[in-house]
Amino acid sequence: MKKVIFAFIAVTLFVWDANAQRRTPASAQMSNFGIRGGASFFNWGGDDGSNNDYTNRAGFHAGIYGNMFVTDNFAIEPGAYFSQKGTTADNFADSRTVLSYVDVPILLRFYASDGFNIFAGPQGSILVDSKFEGDAFGSTFEWERDDINDLDAGLVFGIGYNLPVGLNVQGSYDLGLTPVFKDSDAEVYNRGFKVSLGYSF
Repeated sequence: MKKVIFAFIAVTLFVWDANAQRRTPASAQMSNFGIRGGASFFNWGGDDGSNNDYTNRAGFHAGIYGNMFVTDNFAIEPGAYFSQKGTTADNFADSRTVLSYVDVPILLRFYASDGFNIFAGPQGSILVDSKFEGDAFGSTFEWERDDINDLDAGLVFGIGYNLPVGLNVQGSYDLGLTPVFKDSDAEVYNRGFKVSLGYSF
């Protein structure tokens, strides 16, 4: 985690310096709203999660956002996304926990130029579905899990770039801070990366 944060800061400072003399206010674009979606790669982190044979589970996310400038270079961006999380266990059945949430981030986005931006902010997540799946003897079995916390809170940070004709791309990291399991002392958290493509109207 420290390496990820260090790399994020280093890239931010480099791009800031490179654009310092040729920056134009991103707020020349009017505040807008848009749609965004992409791939998600989640696992369980934390002291107890890291000690198990969990691997990244691929899923997807999709939703809407609003982008409201408060200065020439800073914007507040609330959003709402359906997001798949969970983990896969490295065992004979490839068993996996599939968690579906509605994520509600409130991001502060800084535009170092019209294209490049960095962002961070808090995120609340509401659990809408949780199940356990596995494959055995040529069949897939599943059942509902009732030991997952209904609410999750965490932080989001990442890097984005605005493309022509309203398109944008970004990569972000979700740092879950609420334990995955209810009524448990296990330090297991949702942690994962998202790669997204968006369109601003």
